[in-house]
Amino acid sequence: FFVLALMAAYDVWTATAWVYFGLHGSYGLLWLLKDRLFPDPNWEKRTTFGGAVMAWVLVLGLYWLAPVLIVVNRVEAPTWLLGVAIMVYALGAVSMMGSDAQKYFVLRARRGLITDGFFARVRHPNYLGEMMLYGSFAALTLHWAPWLVLAWVWLGVFLPNMLRKEASMARYPEWRSYVARTGFLLPRLGGGSSGRQGGAGSDLGSRDARSS
Repeated sequence: FFVLALMAAYDVWTATAWVYFGLHGSYGLLWLLKDRLFPDPNWEKRTTFGGAVMAWVLVLGLYWLAPVLIVVNRVEAPTWLLGVAIMVYALGAVSMMGSDAQKYFVLRARRGLITDGFFARVRHPNYLGEMMLYGSFAALTLHWAPWLVLAWVWLGVFLPNMLRKEASMARYPEWRSYVARTGFLLPRLGGGSSGRQGGAGSDLGSRDARSS
């Protein structure tokens, strides 16, 4: 409820501030729900105090720049942008939550490369979803600074994790055919079959680190 407190402190109740509160606030609730229903084991690993502080300073804390800019600058985004941001957020939430749920429940039944469902046309739908979520937040600020934060997180955290996961999966025989019919981050449309779940080893969809 940091955003709501910020709005009250500055007495800013614009439509843009309320939309941001609704988007980021609901994302927080979705994350808590996800953690209860299908938790990511990577978030349950122990870390040092210094590691937690660095994660906050270098990644998580930077995300709060967006609501500060919206409230302090009393941003009034055009109504069409509010609509687009809500749509992008909704699609991103479905992609992230759906792919994480698929990964969790499929891997409880058997280990293997997940090549259907949310992963049928794109190899990293969970990262794509999270990028859409935070992209919608940044768009509402009408400012370049949040995009610099996202560029740092996407290039410095997300991309290395995705490349590391792909390198790990490349040793499985079905990997080449899967890559041929899917996109790295954006869905590849048309041609090929949706594939099936199979193979051995850890899943493609797992995120080694997340910054939400």
